[in-house]
Amino acid sequence: MHKKLFVKQASLITPARTYHNSRFAKIHESGCETLKHPPYSPDLSLTDYHFFKHFDNFLREEIFRNKEDAVNTFVEFINSRTPDFYCNGIGTLVKRWKKCIKSF
Repeated sequence: MHKKLFVKQASLITPARTYHNSRFAKIHESGCETLKHPPYSPDLSLTDYHFFKHFDNFLREEIFRNKEDAVNTFVEFINSRTPDFYCNGIGTLVKRWKKCIKSF
């Protein structure tokens, strides 16, 4: 085998990758099925979603002078939403998941 190719192949075995593979092996041994999927759906942006749309509007034209101001504004946003806001968002997420799964 070419030396450079051997070095490149060896670099693919990392502790994180080994942990990831052993986790899936344990899941498989328990009889559960694992589904292969990309780390994110190309159809669904991670930040183009219920919570982030509202949070983006809440932050419009805000200027933070320090980290404390940013944290306080985030807490203010969280506290300004009703439980229904979060329930509706989670319900919508389930619909989006189903749409994504149907596309496969």
